[in-house]
Amino acid sequence: MVNVERVPSLNLSQGSLALVPQQAWTLNASVKENILFGAPRSESWYHRVLEACALLPDLELLPAGDSSEIGEKGVNLSGGQRQRVSLARAVYRKLDIYLLDDPLSAVDAHVGQHIFDRVIGPNGLLRGQTRILVTHGASLLPQCDVVLVLEEGRISESGSFSQLMDRQGSFAKFIKTFGVSPHRSDSCPGERGSRRSRSLSRLSMTEFSTDLSQEQQLLSCDLSSTSTQPLLDFGPEDPGKLTEMDRAHTGRIRLQTYKEYFETIGLAFLLLIVALYAFQQGASLSYNYWLSVWADDAPVNGTQSDHDLRLGVFAALGLTQGLAMFATTLAISLGGISASRHLHSDLLQNVLRSPMAFFESTQSGSLLNRFSKEIDAIDCMIPDGLKMMLGYLFKLLEVCIIVLLATPLIGVVLLPLAVLYAIFQRFYVVCSCQLRRLEAISRSPLYTHFNQSFHGAAVVRAFREQSRFVQSANRLVDTNQEAYFPRFVATRWLAVNLEFLGSLLVLASALFSVFGRKELSSGIVGLAISHSLQVTGVLSWIVRSWTDVENNIVSVERVKEYAHTPKEAPWRSDPGTLSPLWPCTGVISFEDFGLQYRKGLDWALKDISFTIQDGEKIGIVGRTGAGKSSLALGLFRILEAASGKICIDGADISLVGLHDLRSRLTIIPQDPVLFSGTLRMNLDPYESCSDSALWYVLELSHLSAFVSALPHQLDHMCSEGGENLSVGQRQLLCLARALLRKSRILVLDEATAAVDLETDRLIQVVVMVQGSVVEMAPPAVLLQQRGHFYRMCVEAGLV
Repeated sequence: MVNVERVPSLNLSQGSLALVPQQAWTLNASVKENILFGAPRSESWYHRVLEACALLPDLELLPAGDSSEIGEKGVNLSGGQRQRVSLARAVYRKLDIYLLDDPLSAVDAHVGQHIFDRVIGPNGLLRGQTRILVTHGASLLPQCDVVLVLEEGRISESGSFSQLMDRQGSFAKFIKTFGVSPHRSDSCPGERGSRRSRSLSRLSMTEFSTDLSQEQQLLSCDLSSTSTQPLLDFGPEDPGKLTEMDRAHTGRIRLQTYKEYFETIGLAFLLLIVALYAFQQGASLSYNYWLSVWADDAPVNGTQSDHDLRLGVFAALGLTQGLAMFATTLAISLGGISASRHLHSDLLQNVLRSPMAFFESTQSGSLLNRFSKEIDAIDCMIPDGLKMMLGYLFKLLEVCIIVLLATPLIGVVLLPLAVLYAIFQRFYVVCSCQLRRLEAISRSPLYTHFNQSFHGAAVVRAFREQSRFVQSANRLVDTNQEAYFPRFVATRWLAVNLEFLGSLLVLASALFSVFGRKELSSGIVGLAISHSLQVTGVLSWIVRSWTDVENNIVSVERVKEYAHTPKEAPWRSDPGTLSPLWPCTGVISFEDFGLQYRKGLDWALKDISFTIQDGEKIGIVGRTGAGKSSLALGLFRILEAASGKICIDGADISLVGLHDLRSRLTIIPQDPVLFSGTLRMNLDPYESCSDSALWYVLELSHLSAFVSALPHQLDHMCSEGGENLSVGQRQLLCLARALLRKSRILVLDEATAAVDLETDRLIQVVVMVQGSVVEMAPPAVLLQQRGHFYRMCVEAGLV
């Protein structure tokens, strides 16, 4: 008996609840922080939880042990590793009730046996707690106190395993059909209990793919267990750190950034905009000057002469000014739209062409920030700022011309005032621009936190951690506001100084007008004084609009950052180098293939050499870290070869465009991927297949009855990620989508499926150990050799 100690100083309420969801949820934090989840650390208990959840071997593979960062959504962990971290989080809290939603489905056979014995089983760490286990592993049922059988959303039977078997109902028939022995209590719940049922599903899947393409190949591997090592090009130097935060630039915006923005508008269009603004302001100057001249006309017999002519000219100038204002607004809006479209297209292209390591080391909040707030600034703020700045610049030029025409000596005052203005403006723009940068980079973690909290809301609520997550969000908001609020303080500082400069100009204009009253007409003096009174507002708006432009040009700077990140290989093959029917047979040849996740690390794969013939079905097996996922990553060129090559039908895939390569391969992922849209769109996104073909693959994947019962059938809307469908239905939809493509090569990422050695004798098994192929033969031959494969089968209870 093991004496399980309570976590010290952990206050638990009555009836506390822990949830282990079917799709594991992890934080973008270290392994340790994911397991503790805000609870204090007890070293001995923490170590026992790690050992019980079979995480100690995995921590040895991570670059910084339990201090290694987990990427968003666990991108740098396998499905089984994510699930074990999720389970360890629940076990560590030592709560009263545990809701376990099929927690062993994503782990290997021997790992599942270990977890069941040490955690869930009668002698596990949770033996004193209530465990509600949702499972498809029938071999677990003899060890459960109560078995609830669900059919079509209702409980059809309940009772102990022996009671249900004695009733000879649907449950007993199911157990007898799949040959589960009630006496094999030592079998692994995650694997052996459902071995026959999973094998039947796998065999059916093989038959379906054969119907669609007689020589289709099956390459089964654990693609989800991606490397725990970040790429050097994207990850920081800290070995345990994976994601890299946004970095703030310093100083004034580089002229290159302005050049990149204005180049998207075009030089000719820019000249047109400036000419229109000059024409508009010329019309405004003529309009005001004509009014002053009209006011100076001496009346004849109490009335002014040529009244109709002057009124007509005045009206024409006003109409011209209005039309010019409309034309300038339209031109700068069109220019802004053009620039925004080009920059957004470039950003999207740069992100989509980035390798997977970029997404592992870049937080979703950084991407969301750029595609939302920064693009919004480029859409709206920059064109508005440019429109105001150009308008007020020409307005200031008009004021200066009028004042100089009235009192030329005021030029002596304008020069020092201009110097002071330049000093104030430079100081303000530098401060404001840097605050804008700090505000922008502090917004990304906030978006990331909201995204993580939304996806993990069920877990957060189950563990009653809402207040901690709310406090974290508040801290991030406060950090963001620390840079946001000072911008308004700086604006008020600028306003005070500009009011001072404007008052000096009004004073000088008035004094010089008084001194030259004998030479000046009343109309021109009135025009000069009235315009000098506008200088304060004009100067203030020039600086504000100029600053707004420079602040929002930061968005262009941040959008263009991704233009300089490493990109994947060319997307298309050179014309004439690849047959449209490639691959014809699907022969895959690995020739001394080697792979590294980054320079300086151990080789993930080394000297891999074997050939897969057309029509063969290959199962790739091995323990964690053996290189199963690396082999598939190399096949899809997610990672490029460090040595050797892979050939398909004799063609070196390193010379094939990435789109041409990946479009000819098909993968059924372990974690199903669906998009917001209809079932039809998810099955056939390019609308290249008929409805009959869609219904055919739905029937093959056992989904036709479900889809037929939906009100809109193929037009049924899937929510984001397919959340309105069960995980099993999503997986079957991915299967149907794969079958519809009729690819010659099919990769099955089904790491939890056991091989039915008696039924499927045609499969070739590749056994990998530490990045090398150590055995390759049919299962029966490998069992006779009593090598690595035999020992794995013994641990899994398959022999």
